Amino acid sequence: MNDQIEAFLTSLMEEKGYSSNTIVAYRNDLSQFDGYLQGLQLGAWDEVTPQHLVTYVDGLRHEHEYASATVARKVAAAKSFFRFLVNNGVLSQDPSEKLDSPKVRKYLPTSISEEEVERLLRAPTLNHSVRGLRDAALLELLYATGMRVSEIVALDVSDLDVQNGYVRCRGESSHYREREIPIYRRAVEALQRYLEAGRKELVCDEQEPALFVNHRGNRLTRQGLWLIIKKYVSESGITAEVTPHTLRHSFATHLLNGGADVRQVQGLLGHANVSTTQVYRQISQERLREVYDEAHPRALDRHVGAERRAETACTDTPRRACGNQRNL
Repeated sequence: MNDQIEAFLTSLMEEKGYSSNTIVAYRNDLSQFDGYLQGLQLGAWDEVTPQHLVTYVDGLRHEHEYASATVARKVAAAKSFFRFLVNNGVLSQDPSEKLDSPKVRKYLPTSISEEEVERLLRAPTLNHSVRGLRDAALLELLYATGMRVSEIVALDVSDLDVQNGYVRCRGESSHYREREIPIYRRAVEALQRYLEAGRKELVCDEQEPALFVNHRGNRLTRQGLWLIIKKYVSESGITAEVTPHTLRHSFATHLLNGGADVRQVQGLLGHANVSTTQVYRQISQERLREVYDEAHPRALDRHVGAERRAETACTDTPRRACGNQRNL
């Protein structure tokens, strides 16, 4: 049974261009499902019934107590695998065809304010060391380009064009479009300082192609990047939850707030479908509504809310204090 799983994973990687991280997730989910079937002493995929799947999903929810999003991912992996088996003639019927996936609440990507970004980017500059130079360049480039974590740690020095202010993002798979992204001047300057005085001190092998390296001189990992961000979030006093993807979300949201077209942002982010980018416009529009309600003299929330507060607060409040109240 494991041979079919490996054949499925190979097809995802070679035919559909799925990333290595996605392949690992599929392998883990399907291995767990296979283990469940082995426990039932099932020896072939054509022995699996719809009831087996229902019982398996029930166990994920109630025995393992997985979150709905995790259960939905595992169900999606199983359904995709069974479709593969049917399409390749291993099965004549798909037992997962009517299997329902739990509803997952869609969360909007979280971003931080422009002021918080400034504090975060300023934090490494207070660390006067080669690592401080690296970290400053790294954070500036993340915010300058909105690149994915996997994309930025995969960058080589040859991908950088500091003279013209561009970086070539090759993407991790065929789903991530290769693109050239402009870099603002302050990010270029941070990268130049890192290349001239920081990276040379960190690399052990002059042939190392990686742009960002760790203290051992090897390519920086995703985990290493996460620890770097976590360190500077703490030092800059930002209380919001910040992940490596937060700067990507902030990049997109702030561009749209500044008037960039959604199609332009789509190209910069490397989204294959503009609907993925539309999520950030929704965040931008929500922020616009907040600004509008706060600033427009006849905005309902601001105008009527102020009058109602005045009616209740001014009765027993001195006139000066009442006049200073704000609609929060």
